[in-house]
Amino acid sequence: MGMLERLRKEWFILGIVLVIAVAKWEPAFGGKGGPLKPEISITYIAVSAIFFNSGLSLKTEELTSALMHVKLHLFVQIFTLVFFPTAIWLFLQLLSITPINEWLLKGLQTVGCMPPPVSSAVILTKAVGGNEAAAIFNSAFGSFLGIVITPLLLLLFLGSSSSVPFTSIFSQLFMTVVVPLVIGQIVRRYIREWLERKKPPFGAISSCVLLMIIYTTFCDTFSNPNIDLDKFSLIIIVFIIFSIQLGFMLLTFFFSTRQNSGFTPADTVAIIFCSTHKSLTLGIPMLKIVFEGYEHLSLISVPLLIYHPAQILLGSLLVPTIKSWMISRQKAVKLTKQPKMPVKV
Repeated sequence: MGMLERLRKEWFILGIVLVIAVAKWEPAFGGKGGPLKPEISITYIAVSAIFFNSGLSLKTEELTSALMHVKLHLFVQIFTLVFFPTAIWLFLQLLSITPINEWLLKGLQTVGCMPPPVSSAVILTKAVGGNEAAAIFNSAFGSFLGIVITPLLLLLFLGSSSSVPFTSIFSQLFMTVVVPLVIGQIVRRYIREWLERKKPPFGAISSCVLLMIIYTTFCDTFSNPNIDLDKFSLIIIVFIIFSIQLGFMLLTFFFSTRQNSGFTPADTVAIIFCSTHKSLTLGIPMLKIVFEGYEHLSLISVPLLIYHPAQILLGSLLVPTIKSWMISRQKAVKLTKQPKMPVKV
C-alpha cells in the first residue's frame, strides 16, 4: 500500500518525465504548427485555465487574518523577489566562465525571478505545524506580485527574446493571467459554499494543464535539430539547485531566528519554505509568454522543472527535523516566559 500511496503523491513528477519522453518520441504532434496547435491551445487556453483555476482556489477570505504580520511578509517577499534573483545573478557571473551550457545557466536565473508557489510551501508549513496563515498569505500575495514583478525581473536580468515587444508581453500577461485570475476570484465569491462542500481537485487540474504546457515546450525542442544538451551540464545544474535550496533555507533560518528578529518558531517555519520555494505553475506559463518563439525556451525551463521536484523532495525530507526543532524551541520559549508569571501566595 505504501508504494501506491507514494505513486499517488509523486504522480506529477512521474508525469513530467513521461511527457518529456513522449515529446522526444513524437515531437511533431505537439510542436508549433502541429495538430495540437500549441500557439493557440497552450498560449491562450491552457495558461488562462491555470490562472482561472488559481483564482477559484485562492482563499482570499483567509488572508485577512494574516495581514497584520507585516514584518514577516516583507521579509519573505524581499528575500524571494529581490535577494534571491540578485544572489543568483552574482553567482552566475562566476559560473559563466565554466563550460556549463549557457542556456541552462540562463534558466537558473529565471528560477531566481519566480514568485513563491501557491501550494508546496503551504503544504510543508502545515506538515511541520508552522504558521499556515502566513504561508497562505505569502504564497497568494507573492503570486499576485509575481504577475507584475517576475516579467520585469526576467527582462531586467535576461532581456527579452527580441522577437516579442515589451507591450505585447504585458498585454498577453494581462489577458491570460490577470483577467482569468480576477474572474476566478469573482466566481469564487458566488460559489464559495459549493466549493467548500465539494472540494474540487484544483491542484490536480492545474498539474494536468501544466503537463500539457511542458509537453508542447519539449516538442518544440526535440523538433529543433540545433539543440544539444550535454549530461555534464545537467548533472552540475541538479547539484547547484540542491545546494542553492539548502543554502538559502539555512540563510532564512539564521536570519529569522536571530535574537531580536521578532519571529516565533512557527513563523520561522513559514519563512523557510515560502522564501526558498519557487512556482512552477506560474513560472512555466510566464516563460512561455516572455520567451515566446525562443528556440532555447525548453533549455531555459529545465532548471525550473528540476527545482520544483527538488524543493518538494528536500522539504519533505527536512519536515521531521524542522518539526522537532520547532517543538523544542517552543518549549524553551514557554520555559523562559514562565518565571515572569505572578506567584500566588
